[in-house]
Amino acid sequence: MEKVRLDPEILPPMPVTLVGAMVEGRPNFMAAAWVTRVGHKPPMIGVSINHRQYTAQGIRENGAFSLCLPGPGLVEKTDYCGLVSGRKADKAALFDVFSGEVAGAPMIRQCPLCLEMTLFQAVDLPQHTFFIGEIKAGWADGEILTDGKPDVAKYKPLLLTMPDNRYWTLGDHVADAWSAGKALKKGERQ
Repeated sequence: MEKVRLDPEILPPMPVTLVGAMVEGRPNFMAAAWVTRVGHKPPMIGVSINHRQYTAQGIRENGAFSLCLPGPGLVEKTDYCGLVSGRKADKAALFDVFSGEVAGAPMIRQCPLCLEMTLFQAVDLPQHTFFIGEIKAGWADGEILTDGKPDVAKYKPLLLTMPDNRYWTLGDHVADAWSAGKALKKGERQ
């Protein structure tokens, strides 16, 4: 099949999160999908946030932030958190906010999965800051766990596609990672 050149703005599906930080003494949340794992030991996640965002100010102020993963039932509130600035609206009022072990990292009880982290490093880019956080604890609703681990089939994380700007839920399980390719690795199949 022939390949077609695409605009560089095309991106793979990205996890939708609500980034939480204390800003000027109050909890604030913003929608963010430019999120990725960046380290294993210690566990670290990075999120890219525009310099002008109110939440970026809070992360810098406190050296801490949270990532909460909303399910489909929170899509309207999640989208709102990406449309409105915390400078002008109290977005935390939409949620039942709780704290874990890290000061300055407010979390959302309605989200089935939340991570709290301390700021490891902030990398300034032309328009954004890439905040790298060291995960200190994760919090999950008990009903989304299978064998003590979050089960995406149970909490249905949201994904964002761009440039069409649509929210999706995760699809079907197709294979197990670090297992599906073992036959090729051994040279058993071509």
